[in-house]
Amino acid sequence: MNNILHIKNLKKIYHTPNQEILAVKDFSFDVKEGEFVAIVGPSGCGKSTILSILCGLEEKSDGEITLKDDTKIGYMLQQDSLFEWRNILDNCLLGLEINNNLNEESKNRVINLLNTYGLKDFIYSYPDNLSGGMRQRVALIRTLANNPNLLLLDEPFSALDYQSRLAISDDIYNILKKEKKTMIMVTHDIAEAISMCDKVIVLSNRPAVIKNIYEISLENKSTPINNRKDKNFYHYYDAIWKDIDFHV
Repeated sequence: MNNILHIKNLKKIYHTPNQEILAVKDFSFDVKEGEFVAIVGPSGCGKSTILSILCGLEEKSDGEITLKDDTKIGYMLQQDSLFEWRNILDNCLLGLEINNNLNEESKNRVINLLNTYGLKDFIYSYPDNLSGGMRQRVALIRTLANNPNLLLLDEPFSALDYQSRLAISDDIYNILKKEKKTMIMVTHDIAEAISMCDKVIVLSNRPAVIKNIYEISLENKSTPINNRKDKNFYHYYDAIWKDIDFHV
């Protein structure tokens, strides 16, 4: 597989009136096309900062970021941020409207995504009629509307209860695999990272440097829920847990 993203010696420094804060230091990593990568680490270590830099919301202080030609990035936030006064279809079309890409073809593509992924009966409903898991599915389809190659997910399931979180992780995994996307996900949930991803990057406390990278090799890899039953799952869980200092 070819690399879709190359990151070399990424650095981020925040400047305040009194000091410089080094948030990310010497972060280097390659992401292959079709790969699912998780970034985990202590709270406040800089995980979300890395995603913000990759999608252009923040400027890097130093380093290289190289994307494969014609790569488009989609960014899915922690909250679904759906507009309550717009129906589900109109929420999903919002990005296309903003980018002046809304036409009959792109609209039909979004409708097809809604039909394919279990929202056919809710296209003209409003967000307050949907469960938390369904709202996250809508948020994902809104992100997919502009047809990105690379998806950045920032704690996408954190607002959900445990059972909904498990179910929607399966949904989103299957959708992204079927749509042949590449994913980088920030999460605090080690089990989520192992069950959904091919690689798990463990960051240190701030300034964030890479402590370890785990290639996840499960015997019968399938959906996230089933992956949690694999005999190798807890080997990775214990190793990653020991790498992360949750008390810092």
